[in-house]
Amino acid sequence: MPELAKTYDPVGTEAHWQQAWEDQGAFHPDPHAPGDPFSVVIPPPNVTGSLHMGHAFNTALIDTIVRYQRLAGKNVLCLPGTDHASIAVQTILEKQLKEEGKTRHDLGRDAFLERAWQWKAESGGRIVGQLRRLGYSVDWKRQRFTLDEGLSEAVKEAFVRLHEQGLIYRGEYLVNWCPASGSAVSDLEVDMKEVDGHLWHFRYPLSNGEGHLEVATTRPETMLGDTAVAVNPTDERYAHLVGQTLTLPFVGREIPIVADDHVDKDFGTGCVKVTPAHDPNDFAIGQRHGLPQITVMRKNGTMNKEAGQFDGLDRFEARKAVVDGLEELGLLVKVEDYRHSVPYSDRGKVPVEPLLSTQWFVKTEPMAARCREALEKQDPRFIPERWEKVYRDWLTDIRDWCISRQLWWGHRIPAWFVISETGGKYTDTTPYVVARNEAEALEKAKTEYGADAEIEQDEDVLDTWFSSGLWPFSTLGWPDAESADLQRWYPTSTLVTGFDIIFFWVARMTMMAGAFTCEMPFKDVYIHGLVRDEQNRKMSKSAGNGIDPLLLIDRYGTDALRFALVREVAGAGQDIRLDYDRKKDTSATVEASRNFANKLWNATRFALMNLGGETPAQLGDPDPAALQLADRWILSRLARVNRETAERYSNYGLGEAAKGLYEFAWNDVCDWYLELSKRRLNPGDNPSAEVLADQRVAKQVLAKVISQMHLMLHPLMPHLTEELWHSVTAEPETTFLALQPWPAMDVSALDDALERSFTELIGAIRVVRNLRAVAGLKPSQAVPVRFVTGRGELAAVLTQGIADITALTKAESVAVMAPADADAAPVVKALAGVSGELQVLLPIEGLVDLDALKGRLEKDIAKADKEIKGLAGRLNNPNFADKAPPEVVAECQANLAEKQAQADLARKRMADLS
Repeated sequence: MPELAKTYDPVGTEAHWQQAWEDQGAFHPDPHAPGDPFSVVIPPPNVTGSLHMGHAFNTALIDTIVRYQRLAGKNVLCLPGTDHASIAVQTILEKQLKEEGKTRHDLGRDAFLERAWQWKAESGGRIVGQLRRLGYSVDWKRQRFTLDEGLSEAVKEAFVRLHEQGLIYRGEYLVNWCPASGSAVSDLEVDMKEVDGHLWHFRYPLSNGEGHLEVATTRPETMLGDTAVAVNPTDERYAHLVGQTLTLPFVGREIPIVADDHVDKDFGTGCVKVTPAHDPNDFAIGQRHGLPQITVMRKNGTMNKEAGQFDGLDRFEARKAVVDGLEELGLLVKVEDYRHSVPYSDRGKVPVEPLLSTQWFVKTEPMAARCREALEKQDPRFIPERWEKVYRDWLTDIRDWCISRQLWWGHRIPAWFVISETGGKYTDTTPYVVARNEAEALEKAKTEYGADAEIEQDEDVLDTWFSSGLWPFSTLGWPDAESADLQRWYPTSTLVTGFDIIFFWVARMTMMAGAFTCEMPFKDVYIHGLVRDEQNRKMSKSAGNGIDPLLLIDRYGTDALRFALVREVAGAGQDIRLDYDRKKDTSATVEASRNFANKLWNATRFALMNLGGETPAQLGDPDPAALQLADRWILSRLARVNRETAERYSNYGLGEAAKGLYEFAWNDVCDWYLELSKRRLNPGDNPSAEVLADQRVAKQVLAKVISQMHLMLHPLMPHLTEELWHSVTAEPETTFLALQPWPAMDVSALDDALERSFTELIGAIRVVRNLRAVAGLKPSQAVPVRFVTGRGELAAVLTQGIADITALTKAESVAVMAPADADAAPVVKALAGVSGELQVLLPIEGLVDLDALKGRLEKDIAKADKEIKGLAGRLNNPNFADKAPPEVVAECQANLAEKQAQADLARKRMADLS
C-alpha cells in the first residue's frame, strides 16, 4: 500500500490531483454514456477578471453540487467559460493607447481588434488558471469563450431570428449614455448613488410680460433644451395659463405651458420644466403633447450649438455658467442643499446622461410573458423561494432592452446599411438589412434596392449580456438541433449564482431560452448570498476590504478554503462572514478547516498503520454477529450520516452537509471510534484466536468507515480525500475517487436506541475524566468507577461497554448498579457527577489526599465568589447596565452565570467529600 507522509502538504497534493484529473479527462463526459444527465454551465467570469472571494464561494458551491451528482451516478457535465467583457477590455486597451498618445481611431477597427485578441491571448487566461487552482471539476476540453467562433455564430442567428419575429427594432429613444465610455448602457448597468447636490429654483417669464412661473431642477444646464413647462390639469393656480407661452432665458425660445397628469401639484411650485431629449419622464410628456426634442449636449458630455452661448462647455461647467447667468438676469430665486439619487455608469464611473440616440432594442414584453407563464409552474424553481418574487416582479414591470453599444470589441451587430440609398453615406434615414453574413446582406439589399446597392455594416457591437443570455444553450451547440451535447444536457439542471445578477443575467437567459428553445434553460436556480468581511461588511473595491482567496489558498490550501466557505452557510441564500486578520493575512475560520484536514490526514495514517497492509476490498465486510458495541454504534452513525448527507447534497443543504460531516468525522470517528478501537487493533503479544478474530472485525469496520468518510467528504474537500482514499484503497493513479459510486447505505445498521444510549455512554466517560481531573489523579492511576441508573437499556449498554470504559478512563473496575443496590453499598467518600439521568461515582478514599483536595475546592470557590461579586456589581451599576453596549452587558451576564455554575459545582463536590 502507498505510504502517507507524516504531515499534510496541501499545495503539492492539490496540484498533483488537479493535473491528474485533467490529464485523464476525468470530467470530460460522453453524451452517450449511461446515467441520468446532470449539467451546470458556470457563470462565465470576465476575461479581464482575477479571482475574488465571490468567485471562490460560487465555485465551492457549484463544485460541491456537481461532484456529489457524479458520485450519485449521474452523467455530469460542468461546462466552463469566460465572457469577453466588451466595456472592460476596451477600457484597458484605450488606456494603453492613451499612454502611447493614440486613440482607437488612429489604429482603425481591424488593427484595434487584432490588438484586443493579442491582449486576450496574453492576459485573458489569468482567471482560468486561478479557477483551476480551486479544483473545479469542469470539462476544460469544452471550455467556451463568448467571442469564440461557435458562440459568435449563435449570437448572429439569435439576432436575425429575433429581428424576423419583430422582437428587435431600431429607433431613436432616450437611452442612458455614458460619456466616459462613449456608449449607451442599459438600465441594469446603472448604479444609483446618493449624493449631496443642490436644487436650483428659477423663473421663466411669461411671453406676454405679465408675470412668470417658478421651476426647480438639479440639472440647470438642461434648461437650454426645455420645450415646455407642465402643470397638473386640476391645479387651479395655473389653469388660466395653460396654452400660453414662456420665453426661455438665454436662447429666447417660446415654449408652451401644458397640462399633464404626471405633475404633482403639491410638490414644489407645481410647475415642472420639460426637457424631452434629456429626461425619461419628460420624454414621455413630450410624446403625449407632441413637443419637439432638442438635444443640447454632445455624446462626450459637452454642450452643443443648441446650447447657444454655452456651446463647447463641459456639462458641469455649463451648469455653473447657467446658474451664474440666471442670477445676473435676476431670475435665480434660491438654491437649496439637496441629497438625491444620481445614476452612475457602472463601468465609466461617471453620471450617465439621458440622451436621444438611435439604437437597437429588444422588445422584451412578449419574451417576459413566456417566462411569467412558465413561472406559474415553478419553472425554474428558485432556492430559496423568496427570490422567485424578485424575479417575477422584474419580469412584470419591464422596459425594452437597449442592446447596441458604441464599442469595437464584441459581437458586431449583423445589420448592414444600404448607403447607396443615401448618397453613399450613413444617415439616420439610411435603410438597413439584417443578415447572418455580408454575402447574405448584399443579396437582400440588391433584391430590395436594386443591383447597384452598396452596403456598410453597423459599427456598433451588442451588449455583452446578449451573448451571455444565450450561454446555457449556445455553449451546448445551439442552433444545431442535432448537437449531442444539446440533446443530452439541455435544459441544464442547476444555475448557481448570486442574487445581484437575477436581472442582469438570470432573466435574460430565461427570456432568450424561451424564445429559441421553448424551454426554460435550467430546472433550479440556487441563489447564494455574499461573502462578508470580518466586520460583516459587503466586500467591494471602493471599500478596500476584499480578501484575496489566493493568499488563503497559499497559506491553508484550497480544500480548507472551500470547506470553510461552504460550512459557514447557515441556509440557502444566506450571507456568510469570513474571519480575517488583515495584519497577518490569516483567517481563524479557514485555519480551523485546515486543522480539520490535518485531523483527517492523521486519522487515515492511523488506519494505515493498523490495517496490516490490507485494503477495504481485501478485508471485506464484517460478520454482523461478530460486531462489538462500538462497531454497531459507529456503523449506525455511518449509515445515518450517509443518508442525511445525500439528502442535504441533493437539496442544496450544503452548509448543513459540511457541518454534519465535520461532527461525524471529528467527534464520532476520530475522538471516539479510533480511541475505542486501539485496544482491539493492538491486542499485545500471543493473542488468542478469538482476540485475533475480533482484531480483524475492528480492521474491517475501521476500513469501511474511513474509506466511506473520504467519499462523503469528497465534494467538499476533493484533493485531500482523493489522496487519502488512494492511500487506503491502493487503487491505481488513474482510478479516481471522484468517479466512484456513492456508498450504499446499510439500512440494517441503523439503530436509534443504540445511538442514544451510546451518546450517554460517551457522556459518562467524559464525566469520569472530569472527576479524575478534579481529584488530581495521575494518568496512570487506576480507580474504581460506579455508574448508577434505573434504566435497563442504558445499564445494558454500559455493561456491554465495560471494556471500552475501562480502557478510556483508566478504571480499576467498573460497576453498573441500580439505585437500590447503590444505596445498600458501603458508604465511601467519592466524587460524584451526573450525565443526564446517569449518576457517576468515583470512590477516591485512600487514593488521594482528601484534605488537599478540599483545600483546592475551597480556593476554587473563593475565586469564583470573588469574580461573581465583581460581575454582579457591574450589572447592578446603572451606569454600566443602562449605558454599556448590549453585547457587552450580555457577555457580562453570561460570565456571571458561568461563574455561579462553577461555584455551585465546587460546593456540591465539597459536600460529597463530607
